[in-house]
Amino acid sequence: MSASSRRSFLKTTALLSAAAGMPSLLKADGLTQTEKLPTDLNILFQGDSITDGNRTRDNDWNHIMGHGYAYLISSRLWFDHPERKFHFFNRGVSGNKVVDLAKRWQTDTLDIKPDVLSILVGVNDVLAMLRGQKGFTADNYETDYRSLLKQTTEALPSVKLVIGEPFVLPVGNVQKMWDQWHTETSKRAEVAKQLAREFNAVFVPYQQAFNNALKKAPADYWIWDGVHPMPAGHELMAREWLKAIKGLV
Repeated sequence: MSASSRRSFLKTTALLSAAAGMPSLLKADGLTQTEKLPTDLNILFQGDSITDGNRTRDNDWNHIMGHGYAYLISSRLWFDHPERKFHFFNRGVSGNKVVDLAKRWQTDTLDIKPDVLSILVGVNDVLAMLRGQKGFTADNYETDYRSLLKQTTEALPSVKLVIGEPFVLPVGNVQKMWDQWHTETSKRAEVAKQLAREFNAVFVPYQQAFNNALKKAPADYWIWDGVHPMPAGHELMAREWLKAIKGLV
């Protein structure tokens, strides 16, 4: 990114913060056009299998963004705003916990130099704890996640963070241990929300969105195994993400 583009991004972020009480830049059918939005932004999606979406690891642009919410968001913004020259990246890896993100953070995050970094992680941390693995309590999740965010903001002081809320629904094996899954996921959801406040990040309330969606259709319509969304669930996530950023990109 050129120095002028980065300055433009910082200026825009400041303007958006100051205008927090003003009407949203989002319309029901997407972002409005405006000359004040920056160009050439690097927008990176990080996380586990929900973000991974079976993405390819090569230059196959038919599958490089995966087949989930990250794909839906990027395709929509790429289509609506070709003049903005957005650069989207997906570095989600199936099975990852916070400690796994940390191991590859330099190469898969910091070296990309994202202007907007969207993170969704936590469900595998819950699974590890329920399987009896040590070091995966909610407190560990908070400590490790905070360390990762601190490292990120120190290396990339102008980055805008988007933190997704971990979520589950009572389907499949998750339903069989629903009390444990619900309790532990809720703890990590609260941690994610607190860290979003601490690091001035955008928080995306996915669990609440899925809870609300149950008024329209049963849980297995949205999430097929309690963890991984159905197509409609990924669309729900994409819409919640776009609503949460309120015109940031």
